[in-house]
Amino acid sequence: MSLLIEKPGLLTTVQDLGRFGVQKYGVIVGGAMDPFALRIANLLVGNAEGEAGLEITLLGPVIHFEQTTLISLCGGDLSPKLNGVPVPLWRTVLAPKGSTLTFGPAKLGCRAYLAVGGGIDVPIQMNSRSTYLRAGIGGYEGRALAAGDRLTLGEISPLGSHFLGLLAREASKDSGAVSRWAVFPQMLPKYAANPTVQLIPGEEYELFQESSRHDLWQEEFAVLPQSDRMGYRFKGRELKLEQSKEMISSAVTMGTVQVPPDGNPIILMADRQTTGGYPKISQVASVDLPLLAQASLGARVRFRKITLEEAQQQMIERELSIQTLREGLHQLEISGRKS
Repeated sequence: MSLLIEKPGLLTTVQDLGRFGVQKYGVIVGGAMDPFALRIANLLVGNAEGEAGLEITLLGPVIHFEQTTLISLCGGDLSPKLNGVPVPLWRTVLAPKGSTLTFGPAKLGCRAYLAVGGGIDVPIQMNSRSTYLRAGIGGYEGRALAAGDRLTLGEISPLGSHFLGLLAREASKDSGAVSRWAVFPQMLPKYAANPTVQLIPGEEYELFQESSRHDLWQEEFAVLPQSDRMGYRFKGRELKLEQSKEMISSAVTMGTVQVPPDGNPIILMADRQTTGGYPKISQVASVDLPLLAQASLGARVRFRKITLEEAQQQMIERELSIQTLREGLHQLEISGRKS
């Protein structure tokens, strides 16, 4: 089974949940900018959560399905249509053989994630199928997708085959079908054009001037055009140290908020470096990373202070909701076998 990229869109890449275990060699983690959206999209087509899918940025591609395929779109709303018919997000969809997926204007967010039954079958490099553009490794030939690329799909799971059978009964020869089951809205991140993002004070938080610490929680910060998958750069009230200080480079992670000498914060994202030497004023709560991943250039972001314990509790609740979804989807298969 395969799908054909007729038009590539602005930036469409193969991504999974990242390249773990090789940071000690200086290789970045990478992976999906909005890992929550990719995980849910995979679950909805019966895949393991870490299967490779497509990360679609702002201007979507045109994709032709050469075989009947199970798909799901999650994350940002980029106005997807299958054969000209709008496709709902956060659902399981049957794409018939010969159908075409297109995208329109971005209504909310800037990154959509397409999962297909069986996942995108590209070579595994250093434990991952993710594309690392700067190094030219992973994904499809280490690059963004281009017109004419044909992507092979993996073998669909038994759960995915069950979903395919259910939806095939409702589909006509030329039209797809949409599942009656969907993700519970309350478990979705609060995506917004101008989000409020929760931060935990970082290692060097107390080294900043009191006025700067105040401004971090009270002022808006705009996402600059220089932002990319490596990091989001912000412009706002300048954040200043009490006194200049030489920092020793130390480990960083997705969501680390660093402040370079110009006083404008940088939030490290999926393609972040492995270590950083700027003072770390705070850390994005993991549960809110999807909000940043979906923030477009020019978005105005506010930050809210929370404790580590609060961030941990929210992440536990998020993971429990994903577990509930996972179990509910498997229950559909069990019920189908009994009927």
